[in-house]
Amino acid sequence: MKRILNVRVAIGALVLVVGALSYVALLPKPAAMFTPGVCTYYSSAKFKTVVGQRGSGCCGETISWGEFTAFRRCEPMWCLDVVCPDPTE
Repeated sequence: MKRILNVRVAIGALVLVVGALSYVALLPKPAAMFTPGVCTYYSSAKFKTVVGQRGSGCCGETISWGEFTAFRRCEPMWCLDVVCPDPTE
């Protein structure tokens, strides 16, 4: 009788662990979340003359102007002190 109880407890614990791992696996991945950043495009491989930019700002606004070339440098934006407006208002 005691052995059957131990098996049931082990199965219950296994089901609980599998359920918790399944829940964590279904959470959104950080890479899929919004990450503000901008790519700056240059006229040549010397990276001296800026000809355009593309990306998104801290509150999700689009940054897009100028030419887009093969010569670019991309950087994330760190928005620690930015308060975005409520989009539902």
